[in-house]
Parts: sequence; C-alpha cells; structure tokens
Amino acid sequence: MTDEGAMLRDFKGYGRKPPHADWPNKARIAVNVVINVEEGSEPSVPDGDHNTETGLIETGGPAFPGRDLGAESMFEYGSRAGFWRLLKILQRHDAAATFFVCAQALARNPQIADALREGTTAGIYDLCGHGSRWERHQGMSLDAERSAIFSAYDTIEALTGTAPSGWYCRYAPTENTRRLVVEHGGFLYDSDAYNDDLPYWVTCMGRQHLVVPYTQVTNDAKYIRGAVTTGADFQQILWEQFSALYDEGANEPKMMTIGLHCRLAGHPFRSIALSQFLESIAKKPDVWLCRRSDIARHWMARFPATKAVS
Repeated sequence: MTDEGAMLRDFKGYGRKPPHADWPNKARIAVNVVINVEEGSEPSVPDGDHNTETGLIETGGPAFPGRDLGAESMFEYGSRAGFWRLLKILQRHDAAATFFVCAQALARNPQIADALREGTTAGIYDLCGHGSRWERHQGMSLDAERSAIFSAYDTIEALTGTAPSGWYCRYAPTENTRRLVVEHGGFLYDSDAYNDDLPYWVTCMGRQHLVVPYTQVTNDAKYIRGAVTTGADFQQILWEQFSALYDEGANEPKMMTIGLHCRLAGHPFRSIALSQFLESIAKKPDVWLCRRSDIARHWMARFPATKAVS
C-alpha cells in the first residue's frame, strides 16, 4: 500500500507475486464493459464556454473560438442513436455493464436516465460518476472540484435513483481528486488510474481507499487516434487482450476493462465489435462478466482494507 493522498507514484505494485483474485465461481477473468455517457455535458458555447469541444469525435483537430456546429452534431449522435444501439447489444447478450455518467448528460436526456434507472434497479448495470460535466479537472480550484464531484453524485442519484458507486475524471485527476472522493464518503472506489490489471488499496487521508484501474488500451478512443479503423480491428484487440488474460487466469486471475463511447462505438460498423466479442466470450467457461461495483465489493470482501495485500 502507498500513501496516495498526494498521488505519490508507485512503480512496484504487486510485483512478482500478484494476489489470487479468487473471482466468483473460480472465474479465470473478470470482464467489465464500460459505456461512457458524456454527450450534452461537453464544453459548448451555448453553455458559456469559449469554444466547442472537439475531443473524441470523428474529425478531431484543434478547437476554434465560437461554435463548431459539426462537432456539436457528432456529439449528439451519441445520445440520439449510439447509446441505444449499445444498450440493445448489452440487452441481447444479457450482459452486465457499468456506465460512466456525466450528470449534465443525464439531465439533458431523461430517456437515458430512465433506461439506466431500469437497468440499475434490475441489478444489471451500475453507475460511476464521470463528472458534473465532461470537463478537465486540471486547473480547478479545490472548492470548484469539490463542488463538481459532490454535485455530480447528487444529480446522478436524483435522476436515476441509484448513486454512483465509483468515480472517474475526464482523462486524469488532479492531486486533490482522490482526497475529495474519500472526503465525500459515498464512493466505493475510483478508477483514476491505468496502472494495473487488478484493484489495489491506497492510503488517502488516513483511510484505506480502493482503486479499480481503468484503461486506454481496450478503449474505442483508438478509432480516433488512428490505431484502428474497422470494427474487426477493434474486436481483434479485445479478443487478443482477453485471450492473454484468460491464459494467465489459470494461475493468476486478472480483470479486463473495455471502454466505449456512445458517439464512437455506437456507430453501426463499430458496434459489431462489442456484439461479436460478447458472443465469443459467452462460449468460454470460467468468465465473470460483471459490473465495476461487483469487482470492488468482491475485492473488499476477499482482501479487506485492514488485511490489504501490498
């Protein structure tokens, strides 16, 4: 364990002998699908911002002062069409999943909030706070960041009937983020790290706090960054990652996260990757397809904070 209150770096991790995750039913791998719900919360001139957000859209490129109506429309695809396509794929495969949700995105699309209310009430999905808006925390004052985290939690709970179990910033936290998440007291974990294939405990503000790392590797942002071009390309990445971890899982079970965005993976040709991947892993034994909160709660039970592995 390390003191992460000041986000001290830890290059050692679990090292040569990682703990045996002991996933339920002796699963060799825990697979967590994450759908990011951000559209409508991104920086936008009508919302008082200087320019339109151009990150993670088809055209990319630097933003310019004023409105970029094309970029706005690309974001809208995610909430109008992409979300529903991905949701139907999850439903078709009876797949558990986690939704990283921005509060303002839910406020602007009550149908999505209602769908998540239904899924979380049924115990199929869970929620992770992804911001009051889809905005960078870098540069925020302590009070502004506290307000963003606390208000996001309250709004998400009010709109869906379910409190977010975890927290994940847009891209990266500040040195204050984890302290504020712990200060809030309502979060099981945060995912503001990319540094392991297993959850781990840190010490923050004198308390034990769980980190469930996220990923930019098996993430559909690769489409925009030019690393993949077709759904088949992305599906191959998912399958190779799964296969390697599944093989390791015979002795050292790990977890695999898949990060998707409604305006990216929600397009028809890309959505095939998720559908085919879920179909493929359903044929393999000893796979735990689960929510992020399931992973967190399992780790807390298997490796309680007072007996945390280091």
